[in-house]
Amino acid sequence: MTLYQLYELNHAVVTPWRNAAEFSLWALRHPLNPFAETIGAKTMAAAFDVFESVTRRYGKPKFGLDETVIDGRPVPVVERVIWEKPFGRLIHFEREPSAHDSLSKQPKLLIVAPLSGHYATLLRGTVEAMLPYCDVTITDWTDARSVSLAEGRFDLEDYVDYLIEMMHELGPDLHVLAVCQPSVPVFTAVSLMNEDKDPLAPKSMTLMGGPIDTRESPTEVNRLATERGTEWYERHVITTVPFPHKGVMRRVYPGFVQLSGFMAMNLDKHMDAHWNYFDHMVEGDGDSAQKHREFYDEYLSVMDMTAEFYLQTVDLVFVRHALPKGELTHRGRPVRPEAITQTALMTVEGEKDDISGVGQTKAAHKLASGLAAAKHEHWEQPGVGHYGVFNGSRWKEEIAPRVRAFMAKHA
Repeated sequence: MTLYQLYELNHAVVTPWRNAAEFSLWALRHPLNPFAETIGAKTMAAAFDVFESVTRRYGKPKFGLDETVIDGRPVPVVERVIWEKPFGRLIHFEREPSAHDSLSKQPKLLIVAPLSGHYATLLRGTVEAMLPYCDVTITDWTDARSVSLAEGRFDLEDYVDYLIEMMHELGPDLHVLAVCQPSVPVFTAVSLMNEDKDPLAPKSMTLMGGPIDTRESPTEVNRLATERGTEWYERHVITTVPFPHKGVMRRVYPGFVQLSGFMAMNLDKHMDAHWNYFDHMVEGDGDSAQKHREFYDEYLSVMDMTAEFYLQTVDLVFVRHALPKGELTHRGRPVRPEAITQTALMTVEGEKDDISGVGQTKAAHKLASGLAAAKHEHWEQPGVGHYGVFNGSRWKEEIAPRVRAFMAKHA
């Protein structure tokens, strides 16, 4: 029995208990239940709620960004898929053009979401902060378990090809923002486009919390990859998708495995969060409980990556450090970051980032040695970890304005 089959079996075994918990929760909180407001009923309901939330299978969330505010005026927003291939697509957040005269003058921004276990909706806050000021499109990568084997492979080189096609689709005067994992493939794609004197090379690229050179301030994630090597990951975490998923028999790195690893790294923090969630429900603190649900509804929604993409990324980025060593190739062609001369480069790091350590993203500036000094910019945000680099109040109030100013400077 494969790892994935064990996971599916465990889910099937727990399902009746979760259904019972959902029914009990409904009964305990029903308005006609005379004991609903007693401490005993609230405590039992909170316990059932926690059990249901930690055993549920979370589906792909929605962005839910139906509106933005420009100059104090609400502007409707519609999501439209404008480009699509089997392993990814582009979602354009189309704002009502008649609502604001200056929309056509705002920069085009491609936000490249990570293909690292979570859906693109993890960047909801990133998109939301840029929508009033930019014409925003985001990459929406496909869960590998839902892609038939007939569609073929998808590895790191395919990822780079997708990015170049996407940038060509969006046309001239484009700005690119990469969050975490895609920093390396975006940097690679932009290097290739600049070397080819591609007129559609982006005006600027912003790399945020990305593993350009993981030898700098290595984190626990980096150390594990270096110590174990690629073969360990292939033996222990790669499995095949079971029936009845559309991608049956495809070799993948399952999202639930990565999620387990990340939660294990901060197990005490997650246990405290769920205990506090229990307390908030017993006390009737609905706002705090809702914030917990919103965070974990997103955090626990995971997707699978193809085995070839995951293993190639581990090998080239975390074990061999191919990019900073000048050894990275694409389709047999050397990747030359020093060829970047057209695209301005900004890097952003978080002071307390425990995923991509301080200095790992900044290393891109040294590699882009052919770029004029005026086109380099770096910002280290005090007091934030990895998630805070692209989400939350610090992102919205301090980081995003700097990114927008950088884009405007190099428009």
